[in-house]
Order: sequence, then structure tokens, then C-alpha cells
Amino acid sequence: MHSSPLTPSPLSPYLRLENITKRFGNFTANDGINLEIQTGGIHALLGENGAGKTTLMNILSGLYRPDAGQIYLSGQPVSITSPTVAIQQGIGMIHQHFMLVPQLSVAENIILGTGTALRLNLRQKAQTIAAMAEAYGLAIDPFAKVSDLPVGAQQRVEILKALYRQAKLLILDEPTAVLTPPEIKTFFTVLRQLSAKGHTIIFISHKLEEVLSLCDAVTVLRRGQVIATTTTDGATRQDLARLMMGREVLLQVDRTAGTVQSTADDRPMLEIQNLHVSDDRALAALKGVSLQLRAGEILGVAGVDGNGQRELADAIAGLRSATQGSITLNGVDITHWTAPQRVKQLKLGYIPEDRQQMGLVMRFSIARNLILKAFQRLPFCRHWLLQRATIDTHANTAIQAFDIRATSGNLRVNQLSGGNQQKVVLARELADQPALIIAMQPTRGLDVGATEYVQKALLAECDRGAAILYISTELEEVMAMSDRIAVLYEGQFLAILDARTTTIAQLGLLMAGDRSPVQTASLADRFEF
Repeated sequence: MHSSPLTPSPLSPYLRLENITKRFGNFTANDGINLEIQTGGIHALLGENGAGKTTLMNILSGLYRPDAGQIYLSGQPVSITSPTVAIQQGIGMIHQHFMLVPQLSVAENIILGTGTALRLNLRQKAQTIAAMAEAYGLAIDPFAKVSDLPVGAQQRVEILKALYRQAKLLILDEPTAVLTPPEIKTFFTVLRQLSAKGHTIIFISHKLEEVLSLCDAVTVLRRGQVIATTTTDGATRQDLARLMMGREVLLQVDRTAGTVQSTADDRPMLEIQNLHVSDDRALAALKGVSLQLRAGEILGVAGVDGNGQRELADAIAGLRSATQGSITLNGVDITHWTAPQRVKQLKLGYIPEDRQQMGLVMRFSIARNLILKAFQRLPFCRHWLLQRATIDTHANTAIQAFDIRATSGNLRVNQLSGGNQQKVVLARELADQPALIIAMQPTRGLDVGATEYVQKALLAECDRGAAILYISTELEEVMAMSDRIAVLYEGQFLAILDARTTTIAQLGLLMAGDRSPVQTASLADRFEF
């Protein structure tokens, strides 16, 4: 694998970027980017968090305007001055963080801003959308309210929104982050069909195996510059990771299972019995879930997004009430404790699935985000006054300890890359050496370097004696990190399995509701702790 100049094609490229440069103050996000993508090609764009990928795609989609350089479509220079112009040029972008109106239906979100007719025949448009969704293998209820949909279904709405606008150039930012292996396989079939019909696709992903499987070519960015452009033939994940990070990267964590620490009376750190929890629509999300988790153990929770994972995590953290059952932490029944009570009296760390919506106050500084759970207590508050010097010192210490790429704690977190935002969440949640850590999709949207960092940090906490509930839709990640794996389907655990003897095929079947991988075991065997 090596960096090589672009090989001229007998066909002119559909997209050509020439010396694209974008600066934010003294920071250069894109530095003289040159890129060509052939018509009908599926072209991967790789780079660590903050390498300039999203900025470059925001330029293409009209959210930013370049400070220098030229964009060409089908050999013709174009000026993309707004998202509307980008859509008119046939460019559609599906963002990693969805741009949907939660209060509107699927159909309303898809057609929003596309028509000028005085009368809106929503039912007819919904039928058109349903037919289109079925044709692309992205079936969804067009009348469903977006806020009621799980993350995976919202991702499908974003994709359909671009296709409805007849996008010829489709930009996909981490499109498989919330899909299961069977869904990813189907989705890739859809992308190949689009490619065969002449659609040009830019595929942004941190999942290197998907890049190698799907894409024809790959361009790697590092610190705003093109490091290499090459075909995927003969390339390996390690090759791509090395180009992205500029160093060797550990792609697979080395989890030494079986180091569970026992207390004097051998009680579990966390015990959940017959837990029932409702979702935001007052529908049953968890239906009698039971588990035990001991100190020094990692229990992975696998499942298709939207099967009760969020409700399970929220119920343990106190953000959602249980309608039935009990939650015991270190021998104390906390079922009816409020979230503030759990934060104040228990050593509990919660890494939520969406760092921007739930984990951080985006307009606050790094320093203030780091004390969100402790700002009313010493040493950060004295006589009801925030101690700024102490807060700043605490932030600087965390920045160093967690390798947060920031010049100071006064920088707002919305100016950080996704990986560095996640490190801020980690720094806050691990600050008090929690006895229990709930890690919900802790590496979602992170590059290989940031993923390596997060996983090592959690393994270190486990070695210290923390009990960790590791919830993820990434099967390989769950298998690598866990001692045991619980498969959650429609609000129930179908099985709790030994991670060392379980296969991805078995987990995939269970995630789809197929009990055959565990039918030979008795119910007691499947739930033996």
C-alpha cells in the first residue's frame, strides 16, 4: 500500500475538487484538497476525527463556502453557495448527526422544502415514498413520527430524503453506524445498485472492513491534507489505519476474560430483577429483564438498535422510571432513586449513546462540561460561587490525562471533533473512579485511533475493579470487549452467552429473534451467572 497520484481515467470524473481550502480563523480545516471521483464510483473518504472530512463534505453540500479552490461536476465548474444549490446540482448528504424535525412524520421530513404547491396531498406523497422505500430495501412507515423512531430507522429516513430529491452524488457519513450485519449487507446491495445506475457515492466510514468490501477507491485525509488516493484492491485494514493515523494502530483489543473480582459475600455489583420499563410513547420497551454484573466484569449487550437498549441504560442511570422490577447497586435498592440522588450518592458513570444530545452541553466550554455532575460541590463551588481557578486547573489536568486535542479548557466542545468530544464525556464520567460504568455505543462515529483509546480506557477501569455494562450494535466490538454477552430482542434477553465461545453468526441470529442458537440449552443454562 502506498500513496500514489490519481490514475487518469478514459472517462472524465463526475466530481473533481481542485485546491479546495477552508479556514476557521487560524485553523486550516482543508488545505489544498485535490480529489477526483468517477461517475458511478463508490469512493471512500477516510481520516481520523478532525482530519477535515466533514468540512470538505459540508463544502460540497453548500453548508460552507471554500476560501479557495474550485469544484467541478461533469467537467463543468460550479459554485455551490447554499444547500438549495447543492440539491439543485444533484448532491445529497446524509449527515452522521441527523438533520430531521422530530415532531414531523417520516413523509413530512422527506418532502420538506421540495415543493411550492398550495395544496399538499400528503397521502399520495406518502404512497410514493413508501414505494420508493420498498424498492430500495429501506421500508418504513411514512406516517410514523420521527421522534418515535429508533436511531436506525431515522438513518433510513435521511437516506430516503436524499434519494427523493434525486441525488446523483450521494454523500454518506457513517451510514452503517446503527445497522446490523444483515441490514448492512442489504444496504450495500442498494448502494451497488445505485452505482450501477450511474449514481456516484462518497462513503465516509471508520469501519475499514466495510470500506475494503464496498468501495472501488479510497482517499485518506490527515490534518486537512490528502495523504493518499488509491484503489482498495490488495489493501488491508492495517494499511488504511496506518495512513489515517500516521502510526501503527491496535485494531483489536486484547481482553483477558475471567478477571471478575469477588466481594466478601460474593454479591453482584449490579443486579436487575424482572425489570419493566416504558419508552417515550408509554409502550413496553423492557419486558422482564434480569441480569447480574460483578466487579471487574464486562457484560456486553448486543441487539438491533431500538430493542430496549436506551431504556435499559436510562433506567439504571435514573433517567427513566421502572414500571415493575428492581435495580440493586452494591447491595442497595436504587429502583426509585432519582437521577440526582444516584449522581450524588453513588459512584456511577454513564456514557450515553449520543454525546451531542445527551452527553454534552455543546455551547459550554470543555471546563464546564467536565464539572456538570459536580459543579455544586467542593472544590468547584464554595459559598455558591464557582471557583474558576480550580475548574480551569481540573480541565487542564483532564485534557492532558485523556489526550483531548484542545488548546485550553475554555474552548467550546462544539469546536471539537467527535473523538475529542467523546474524550470529554469519558474524562467526566470516569473522574470519580465509578464502581459501575454504563457505556452506551461508546465508540459510535469514532476513528480507529479514538476507538482504540476509548476501549483501552474502559479496560483499565475494568482492571481497577469497575463493573461495566457495554451496550453496542457493533458485534465484533462487543465480542472483543466482553466476558459475557446478553442479546436483547424486543425488550427481552434471549440469551446470556460466554463471549469466548460465541460466534458472530450466533449473535446475528439471536439479534434477529431466532432462538435456534440456544434452543439446545435449558432456560436455566442460558441465564446462569
